[in-house]
Amino acid sequence: MKGYTYKTKPYEHQKEVLEDTWSKKEHALFLEMGCGKSKILIDNIAWLFQQGKIDSVLIVAPKGVYNNWVVGEIPDHLPDHIEYELLKWSPTETKKNQLARKKALESTEKLSFLIMNVEALSTKKGSKFAFDFLFNKNTLFAVDESTTIKSPSANRTKNIVRLSKYAQYRRILTGSPVTRSPLDLYTQCEFLDPELLGYSSYYSFRARYAEMINRSAGGRSFKQVIGYKRLDELNELLKAFSSRVLKKDCLDLPDKIYITRTIELTPEQRKTYEELKKYAITDLYNEEKQKQQVSVTSVLTKMLRLHQIACGFTTTDEEENIELKSKRIEELMSILEEVEGKAVIWANYRYDIKRIIDEIRKTYGDNSVGSYFGDTSDADRAKNLKKFQDLDSPMRFIVGNTQTAGYGINLTAASTVVYYSNNFDLEKRLQSEDRAHRIGQVNKVTYIDIICKDTVDEKIVKALLAKQSIAAQVLGEAVWKDWIQ
Repeated sequence: MKGYTYKTKPYEHQKEVLEDTWSKKEHALFLEMGCGKSKILIDNIAWLFQQGKIDSVLIVAPKGVYNNWVVGEIPDHLPDHIEYELLKWSPTETKKNQLARKKALESTEKLSFLIMNVEALSTKKGSKFAFDFLFNKNTLFAVDESTTIKSPSANRTKNIVRLSKYAQYRRILTGSPVTRSPLDLYTQCEFLDPELLGYSSYYSFRARYAEMINRSAGGRSFKQVIGYKRLDELNELLKAFSSRVLKKDCLDLPDKIYITRTIELTPEQRKTYEELKKYAITDLYNEEKQKQQVSVTSVLTKMLRLHQIACGFTTTDEEENIELKSKRIEELMSILEEVEGKAVIWANYRYDIKRIIDEIRKTYGDNSVGSYFGDTSDADRAKNLKKFQDLDSPMRFIVGNTQTAGYGINLTAASTVVYYSNNFDLEKRLQSEDRAHRIGQVNKVTYIDIICKDTVDEKIVKALLAKQSIAAQVLGEAVWKDWIQ
């Protein structure tokens, strides 16, 4: 790629993938979380724009990811000499949004970006605008975390696949394209090009690679998948149009990799949050529709309650926990879909730990998760640690809080650590990070923080960064320069 100047220096694997794939019409970036697939895509976009191959980009991503392209990935990695315009899709009909959408469809010498939440492609308005954007421009169309289009029957999948043919270049990005079964691959690859896998329908693809039996229930018959076949053949097909990179194979990656997943408050959370913040009191209703109050009499209690609300629940004056509709648990489950191998999940509150465990059990089974917090007995703590550290055990996830599990124990079976929520204690943050990053760990460790925008979450992060900066100066050590900025 002569004549191209990187804004941020690539790792060797990033450079190799880019040089092998930049000119391909369609390609899958199956890079494990933390390997920097977003940077590869942005450098690919910049190069194609410089060559006059494209003039626009449509990136579709899940809720917790698409905003990161706007505030992080694009400004961080797109070379400074490339002028660009960016529209973050919003369906609301304000005059400002109408003008922004109109401008995004006009011809320009700048590189045009359209960033859309994947859910927007479930709607007529979102799909129509995406079509107009693609039809009027020479576009690279990318689906980030492409497992969001693995369901052939979902409206968003149908719309995204239908729209893909209007793009000059297509890319999919995900750390783990097969989250449930090899059949997850079909629509992801169909987005790239229906001919890549050699099957004209999902059902013919399923017949080739799935073992099925006939079943009947409720007066109807259906086929049930009981296993898979010809996976070596499928793997060979994928190699022709995909790049697979694992952290353990990247010798020049840092030992610790930090990723932020940003979410926003739901309307219910926002109302409760703002009322409590402004008036120190708010009303909620429990499951029996009984009115309950949440009030605070000190700054510390207010901070605690605001943080709980940002996490998706709060404790009333009657000491009852009331759940609030939140995007945080959904974002966690989206992260876990991308994770290779085992993961540690840290949460600050008992209520959240129990909710997380329940959700993981629903999705991955009863034996997939263990706990390590105040309510876990000593005997169960020992059993859960043993199972988690056993690479052959079905226990993939362990959920705990840093107060109980942040010290002394070994969690090196995991190379992914998720902070569902943080607290103000720097010592507990550092100690909890080191449960996975210690002697016995053979892989790079990825730390993922779920941060709720415009809430106490951000204040906690700033406080931790400030404390760590002071400690680093005193001890002459490096600060968390790769952590949340």
